[in-house]
Amino acid sequence: MIVRIMGEGQVEVAGSHLAELNKLDDELLAEMEGGDESGFRRTLGALLEAVRRLGKPLADESLEPSELILPAEDATLDEVREMLTDEGLIPDSV
Repeated sequence: MIVRIMGEGQVEVAGSHLAELNKLDDELLAEMEGGDESGFRRTLGALLEAVRRLGKPLADESLEPSELILPAEDATLDEVREMLTDEGLIPDSV
């Protein structure tokens, strides 16, 4: 699957990593619902780092359609809330 991190570019991540990313997404959602700003910041960073670590960056000139769009690391709680679906940032299946 192709994941875009806003402000950074695209990364290709194998679907086999979806469970690991969903676990972090669930943690992020719980922290957002609880208003835990420091937990939100920590988990958003961990989620983005996992995508970077598990994925292969696509060339800047590549224009693949993104299946997932994730916020930038410095995104605010409100900005991330606007990006959420019923399943969080990452759906259970892509």
